[in-house]
Amino acid sequence: MLPSTGISSPPAKILSLDLCSDWLLAKYADRSQVVALSPLLKQYPVEWIGDEWPVHDGSLEQILQLKPDLILSGEFNALILRQRLIALKMAVEVLPLPRTLPDVVEYERRFLSLIGLPAARASQPPAATPLSGSAERLLLLGANGIGTGRQTFENDVIQRAGWRNYLESDGYQSLDLEQLVTDPPDVVMWSAPKSPALANQFAKHPALHRAIPEKRWLSSSYWQWQCPGPWTWELIEQLREQRSR
Repeated sequence: MLPSTGISSPPAKILSLDLCSDWLLAKYADRSQVVALSPLLKQYPVEWIGDEWPVHDGSLEQILQLKPDLILSGEFNALILRQRLIALKMAVEVLPLPRTLPDVVEYERRFLSLIGLPAARASQPPAATPLSGSAERLLLLGANGIGTGRQTFENDVIQRAGWRNYLESDGYQSLDLEQLVTDPPDVVMWSAPKSPALANQFAKHPALHRAIPEKRWLSSSYWQWQCPGPWTWELIEQLREQRSR
C-alpha cells in the first residue's frame, strides 16, 4: 500500500497544484499517469517541459471533472482550494519544501513513493567541497537588489559548492549599493527572471559593474533556485565548475 494515501496500486490520475510538484512529475512520472499540472507552469515555463503536458485552470470545477486519484501540493500553495478538495474527501498530499540539503533526498523519496516508484530512485547529493580560508566570496543577487545571506537553503548550496557567502547576516537582505561598491564581492551570481522590468535595474547599475568586472558576473538558470529537487545537485556541480574557471 502506498504511504499516506491508502492506495494499493500506483495512482493513475495525478494532478498538481504547485510548480515544484509540476517539475517533479515531469521528471519522474509517466506522462500517462498525469491528468494535469498546475497553471503555474504556464506562468513560469521551463524549456525541458514541453506542451504535451496538460495544465488545469486552477478551478475546483475542472479539477473535479478530471477526477484525480492523487493531488499533490506544496505546503504554501492553493490553500483555499486545497481545503475545499480535502473537505470533498479527495486524496490530497502536501509536500513541505526542503529547508536543508539532506531534506531534499527525503523530499524526493516521499514523492517517488507517493507516485508508485521506488524511493531508492531519489538522487543523491554530491560530496561537499571543503571550504578553505581562501574561498572566494560569492554574492547571490536576485531581483530588486535582494541578496541571500546565511541560514538559508541557498547558502547551503553555495557552501556545498566551495564558495563563501559574501553576506554574513542571516536571511534575505536589501543590498546597499554604496557598500557593495566599497567592498565588492569576488563574484556575483545573478539569479533573477529574464525581464527588462524595474526589478532588475539594481543589477544593471553602472557603479556596480565598474566595481565588479564583467568576467566576475556568473549566471545560472533561475528556475533551478526556485524549487529544491534533483536539479539542486546539478546547480551545485555548475557552481563548483565555475570556481575552477
